[in-house]
Amino acid sequence: MKTNDLILKTTTNIIVFIILAFSFKLFLVGHNNPGGGFIGGLMTSGALILMYLTYGIGPMKKVLRVSFTFLISLGLAIAVATGIGAFLFDAPFLSHTDGYFYLPFLGKTHLATAVLFDVGVYLTVIGVTMTIILSIAEDK
Repeated sequence: MKTNDLILKTTTNIIVFIILAFSFKLFLVGHNNPGGGFIGGLMTSGALILMYLTYGIGPMKKVLRVSFTFLISLGLAIAVATGIGAFLFDAPFLSHTDGYFYLPFLGKTHLATAVLFDVGVYLTVIGVTMTIILSIAEDK
């Protein structure tokens, strides 16, 4: 029996877009305000899980060819590298710095090394969350 899930798929696409946009916003403001890589990663994982629930595991694996276990390793490597990078400047582990730089098309922009650490946390959280959820979903 074929179900008519047009409304589910249409609303999912809209909701996922809104969740991902808000997740990206929380990720970017995380080094100055509440948010950051952890909550941004959880929200991104929530959007991906919603898509897996709507479209199914098989079709999503064909569309989204990402190894979530690789994301865990990549995220941890980035987070540890930013912490160790402080040793190069004779600073304590996980010391971060920031400054204002002139970037083409953006002008004077505030950049912080904490964002690099947040990228590692973001990727690790997505990898761990999706690995756990998908392993539970595929268990029969």
